Amino acid sequence: MFSGIIQSVGKITSFKGSLLTVEAPEIAKNNEISESISVNGACLTVVNKDSTKFSVNVVEETLNRTNLGKLSVGSYVNLESALRVGDKIGGHNVQGHVDCTTTVKNINKIDNSWIVDFHKPEKFSHYFIEKGFITIDGASLTITNDIEEYFSIAVIPFTWDHTIFSGYEVGSVVNLEVDMTAKYIEKILSKSQKLEKAN
Repeated sequence: MFSGIIQSVGKITSFKGSLLTVEAPEIAKNNEISESISVNGACLTVVNKDSTKFSVNVVEETLNRTNLGKLSVGSYVNLESALRVGDKIGGHNVQGHVDCTTTVKNINKIDNSWIVDFHKPEKFSHYFIEKGFITIDGASLTITNDIEEYFSIAVIPFTWDHTIFSGYEVGSVVNLEVDMTAKYIEKILSKSQKLEKAN
């Protein structure tokens, strides 16, 4: 489980087969082999590490569902260690199970912040709600605008400077995880409706 508060930006130093190696001294120092790490919002397991780098395995399912397959040596990724008992949850409950990808539609700088629009994936469109949570490349954010074909977020300077968001451009592919609370509610309501029809 994660909170969507990005702790570090790492740099890809190697991606051979399914083994992805990331340079991120703070993350490598504070995490051990077998622990979970969020890489651009995908929960992965540390399988090797030294003082400055760590490695994770990326299986085919993850490559197909996320933007990790588009990474190459020199790419940057958002990183967050798994929550420990007693840690603050500064964002919202994030599972690290990426639902889908989408692309950046538009970026506007307004005063000292940025408004970023994203194309809304049709399959998951019913999970989007203004002022609701959304996880983008592992970062917990608030939806500021929910339009039929796209949604928007507002990014403050600190987040812009301390995540990979500053490297976004129109067409950039990003990972999305919708609020899991909405999924639970949907499942409960669906099951309730089926029981009502059966009776």
